[in-house]
Amino acid sequence: MLLKNYQAKGLLTVTLVNGQTSNAGVYAYRGDLVIKEGSLRDGSTTDRKPPEALLIHSALIVENDMIKFINGLMPTLELLPVFVEKYKNDIAPDCIALIYVENIGKGMQVELEGIIYKLIPFKQGLVWNELLEELYIEKSELKNQSAEDKVAIAYAAAKSYKPKTPIVSYAEAEDNTIVVVKEAAVGAI
Repeated sequence: MLLKNYQAKGLLTVTLVNGQTSNAGVYAYRGDLVIKEGSLRDGSTTDRKPPEALLIHSALIVENDMIKFINGLMPTLELLPVFVEKYKNDIAPDCIALIYVENIGKGMQVELEGIIYKLIPFKQGLVWNELLEELYIEKSELKNQSAEDKVAIAYAAAKSYKPKTPIVSYAEAEDNTIVVVKEAAVGAI
């Protein structure tokens, strides 16, 4: 099973949800997904330093050992091709990919390896809450659902999500990156 393989390889971190939905053979995951693994510690063949890059607060739907839905936050657009290269063999041809990116100034869509990645600017907040808002999912629709089925509900809503953003080349997308300035907060108020 794909998610068990990822777990064994250390690609799943900060796991919130990892189990089967109410549909047999359909699995949901929420947590951080490793994009760039940390280097091996001196003298070790298995012990790694912390990951260098993550798809933060990701949500996945896996069916027939293929990723059918991807959501999460990328700190920079330059991680998108790295992510695609790492996971392309596990991504279904009809995968729906909604990726928040911190350093883009406007929404756009980019096709890589046959998948259209719908890229959404991210300013602040919780990725899961932003996704629910983007897909017009009311909290009441999630009430009394299992954590896994909540991800499945988001996936079902994402199937009909059609942003009015242009499909651009990756090079054009790079031209729309911005410098992210984060405010520093220190101590209690």
